[in-house]
Amino acid sequence: MIEVTPIKIDEKTALGLRVELPESPAPLVMIIGQKGLICCGFLNMDAAEKLNVTAAMVSGVKNFNDVLNAEVRATTSKAQAHSIKVGMKGKDALERLL
Repeated sequence: MIEVTPIKIDEKTALGLRVELPESPAPLVMIIGQKGLICCGFLNMDAAEKLNVTAAMVSGVKNFNDVLNAEVRATTSKAQAHSIKVGMKGKDALERLL
């Protein structure tokens, strides 16, 4: 199953994507803003860095609210340039990506 949902923060909207994966106990969950994305632990941060993507990673999430409430565990240098830091809440990181 694939779920695509608008995620509103104040007056701005991001795109939530949740995919149930075969034989996986956890779904792939990401929220995409205009400047970058926040994704679950399926995101390969080394690849995101090499591709020069603005990305933050959270873990242990199963839905969009979990992403917004989780702490950022890793960031690319481009995300850091948007003031996204390890330890901040996903919602705070997303606000910087809208």
